[in-house]
Amino acid sequence: MTSLLRRTLATLATLFIAAHVQAFDAGWMQIQTAGVTPDAPTTTVALYYPTMAAPRAIAMGPFALNVAIGGKPVDKVKALILLSHGISSTETGHSVLAQALARNGYLVAALRHPGDNWQDRSLIEKGPERYFDERPRQASRAIDAILADPAWKARIASDSQGPRVGALGHSAGGYTVLALAGARPDLSRMRTHCQAEASEDPIFCSLGRSGEAAPLLPAATPALKDARVRAIVAMAPTGVLLTADSLAAVRAATMIYVAELDRFLVPRFHAEWVASNLSAPNLQRVPNAWHFAFMDSPSMSIPSHDGDIAANPPGFDRDAFLKQLAVEITDFFDKNLL
Repeated sequence: MTSLLRRTLATLATLFIAAHVQAFDAGWMQIQTAGVTPDAPTTTVALYYPTMAAPRAIAMGPFALNVAIGGKPVDKVKALILLSHGISSTETGHSVLAQALARNGYLVAALRHPGDNWQDRSLIEKGPERYFDERPRQASRAIDAILADPAWKARIASDSQGPRVGALGHSAGGYTVLALAGARPDLSRMRTHCQAEASEDPIFCSLGRSGEAAPLLPAATPALKDARVRAIVAMAPTGVLLTADSLAAVRAATMIYVAELDRFLVPRFHAEWVASNLSAPNLQRVPNAWHFAFMDSPSMSIPSHDGDIAANPPGFDRDAFLKQLAVEITDFFDKNLL
């Protein structure tokens, strides 16, 4: 290798590293947004945002954050990113990704889905018709609340299309952000799938048994699409119930991640189905990964329908993967929102 080539490669490596130098630390605060009716309970949203305040490590349940709690936000953020967690999960379960986005200049609003979190399963118990309709509406209401808050609205970068907004979701959260982008659920697809493929997709179909006799979402139901959302990342999404024609009509920039060893949502029925029907397929495969690879590593065992959320396949380094994932997702939003 010539000395000129070595210098050129060294320069390129330096530029690459510099491009990902994080100019900020991650601030954190929790807010409560109004319910859908005056007497409805408030919704908890965790905000991760860029700050110059010094962070500290703090445990929040089984997850460890490294944030400046209540730190002063910077004057401007690149965009708002809505973060939707998976079934029965928590707004702090994807803090590694949220913190990385905050350090790179984004405001992340991590929603605790009402009725579908580790404390409250009441929405799930109302059946799939209500569940798959309400989840995207909850996400849109969280976006409404942030954009209606003068302190945050003034900080979010805008252009001729309005405030810059993206969305990130895992599992049922992946479904949620796809619905925000215009994908439409059809519960008859879920019913037919589980009648024919329950043995091949057993965990999903065991969760959706109440959907076997469920009606379609009413034809008059307004679209779940939120036109403000311009770019989405769906990690191991629930996808079998989304229609092919609605996926083909999605125009928001989209990136789909699939865990190749996913048993919770078998890829060929979910993430791969979604990607194969998008007009601009963008499927990222994660080798040797289980469904919960996209979540932070909890400090304790957490049982699920697919075993311990904290567990990994032999040889899979979740912490290293999440660091790389954070870079990729930040780059995706930089490319498609700025």
